[in-house]
Amino acid sequence: MKNIIVCIITVSLFFNSGCKKFIDVNDDPNSLLDVQEALILSPVELDISSNIAAGNASVIVNHWMQNVALNQPVPNSGTYLQNNVDFDADWTNIYVTGLNNLNNLKKKAEANGNFKYSGIAKILISYCLGVATDLWGDVPFSTAFQGSANFLPSYDKQEDIYKSIQASLDAGIADINKGTGKAVGGDDYFYNGDMDKWKKLAYTLKARYYMHLTKAPGYTAAAQADLALAALQNGMQSNADDLRFSYPGDAGHENFLYLTFLPVSTLVLSEHLVDGFKTRNDPRLSKMIAPASSTGLYTGRPIGAVDLGDLDAYSLPGDFYGSPTSPIYIVTYAEALFIKAEATLIKSNAAAAQPIYEDAVRAHMKLLGVSTTEANTYLASRGVLTAANALQLIMEEKSIANFLSLENFNDWRRTGFPVLTKVPHALSEIPRRIIYSQSELIANPQALHTAKLTDRVWWDK
Repeated sequence: MKNIIVCIITVSLFFNSGCKKFIDVNDDPNSLLDVQEALILSPVELDISSNIAAGNASVIVNHWMQNVALNQPVPNSGTYLQNNVDFDADWTNIYVTGLNNLNNLKKKAEANGNFKYSGIAKILISYCLGVATDLWGDVPFSTAFQGSANFLPSYDKQEDIYKSIQASLDAGIADINKGTGKAVGGDDYFYNGDMDKWKKLAYTLKARYYMHLTKAPGYTAAAQADLALAALQNGMQSNADDLRFSYPGDAGHENFLYLTFLPVSTLVLSEHLVDGFKTRNDPRLSKMIAPASSTGLYTGRPIGAVDLGDLDAYSLPGDFYGSPTSPIYIVTYAEALFIKAEATLIKSNAAAAQPIYEDAVRAHMKLLGVSTTEANTYLASRGVLTAANALQLIMEEKSIANFLSLENFNDWRRTGFPVLTKVPHALSEIPRRIIYSQSELIANPQALHTAKLTDRVWWDK
């Protein structure tokens, strides 16, 4: 009897579906035309972690920041050899997988009244847009994401992009404050739906992007420092607030930095980076860097070296950052404290910045599991901040805490620290931007696509 009833219902539904449904054979039942917010958020967060924060462009700028080296003949990325095609994947990951999907998530969540999702989307749009403009300068935004209505979006000036970043962060905070709509949960790989942490992230990003403009034309360091300090009052308060992506570590789900530095790769840590830890007698050495597998020594490869070495003779990232299950850290509490220390230095003096600087170093060491005694000994060895050395020490320690982060490239361009000189066999001066992708040159040609690696973006004065 039950089978008969099921058959009757099935036949009735079939015929009631109408002739249009029957002849609409061009609809692919396996191709989704609409998805829930949760199904957009998860893959975008994975893309942000693996392909943007730790992606190709991040590796290349870490060559320029002299943190990594290739065991390959020169010229190579370490000596500033780059072509437009080298950045095709970065453009795609930021614009197609990242910003386009986040824009769709934002619109869908707003239409459904799911303001927690739209708030997250707006915050992550700001992050992706910040990465794009800091790497390329002028980029599409205001006329982008219109699909077939506009295949050739115009490029916004970087100053306008920065205004859009701050406006999107404010809008994201406002959406979260509405507190209405569907709850966010396990589909949020970053914070598992903890909206208080999303708001702290937004305020910390506001501070980050305010400080990027300390030397921008028409802006003053003091005004930007005031804005950053005000934002940080609502920013990250502990290491538990870090924006990070955790990986299961099984095959196909490994930390992307681990995959980048696999033994089959020719990428290793640089002599410049490794020797810096040894010179400082830094207790984080064994936490952040692995000894060479063949010697047991901490040894980096010289950048620009002509000869090839034994890959097993060079150090790789240690287990904290470089194991299959290690998280990717994107924005951290330690960074928030270093931003506060720099802003305080600008507004007050080195003495006022000193305790904040020390708290920043301790926050990173605590994250790594370094003891309080070791942290205090190390800080004593680094000396006291003075008017002459304060900015250098703050930025040097920030670059250590932001291990292999894109943010170090931004800070070096802003401040000149850490101090770098171009490497042997360099093809130019140290690059100050990446060049536009070959795919964009072909699809949407612009006069500004002639930019060179050594050209400066608007805020880099």
